Amino acid sequence: MSTPVIHDPTTLPSDDNVDAYTFCVELKGSPWFLQKGKMIAYYGRIEFNGIGHGRLDRLMRTSFHSPLHAGDWVVAEGSGKMLLADRAFDVNSFDLDDGNLTIRAGNLLAYQPTLALKQSIVPGFLTLIGTGKFVAASNGPVVFMEPPVRVDPQALVGWADCPSPCHHYDHGYMSGVMGGLRALTGVGGASGEEHQFEFVGAGTVLLQSSEVLMPEQTTGAVGGGPGVPGGHQGAPGGGQHGSAPRLPGQLGDLQRRFGL
Repeated sequence: MSTPVIHDPTTLPSDDNVDAYTFCVELKGSPWFLQKGKMIAYYGRIEFNGIGHGRLDRLMRTSFHSPLHAGDWVVAEGSGKMLLADRAFDVNSFDLDDGNLTIRAGNLLAYQPTLALKQSIVPGFLTLIGTGKFVAASNGPVVFMEPPVRVDPQALVGWADCPSPCHHYDHGYMSGVMGGLRALTGVGGASGEEHQFEFVGAGTVLLQSSEVLMPEQTTGAVGGGPGVPGGHQGAPGGGQHGSAPRLPGQLGDLQRRFGL
């Protein structure tokens, strides 16, 4: 049995992964937006305030524009190191460079206020705009795809600098034996083979290695079984970590896969 690594404030990294499932944010006077229930420990003097407190009004006007999700987020302020995790799913960071990224709401754990968060027109998704770092969770490594591409909606993490997707239905599959059985019995539900999101134009699509959606877990509640950020079911994958990939503001190559 290997000897466990015991951390203290001097050994924890600054704005980087502790391991594949834990990320350390260092606060130095600049606040971070944090989804409730994702902080697992911290060192130092850090305060957590709900969205909408009077002294935070100016910050809200510039960095948080999603009233439907206001109850799910807090602002972390102060000085210290804060550990983020989400039910043993892979956790990594991205650097968004003058960009526009839409992400599943349950996958987004935290972001710097230099980014502006807005409500996406696609239900269940949020949009980050600007330049800054954000932290996200996924069930296993994330794969970057270039449009045009059709993806299983339940494997979709988000998309950067490309138009919102359209629905695509495989009419051959739906009119076949399996589609007929589902229509007749109601058993089975829609699968990625019969219903996809279709992306066209310039940009990048982010996929995770999971394709089963479960009901969204209540923020801050203790999970009763396996799942995925945003309510996916499946065993957590063995993510990798290191320097954050930089997402371009316009069409361009993503320098690395998620977490490398």
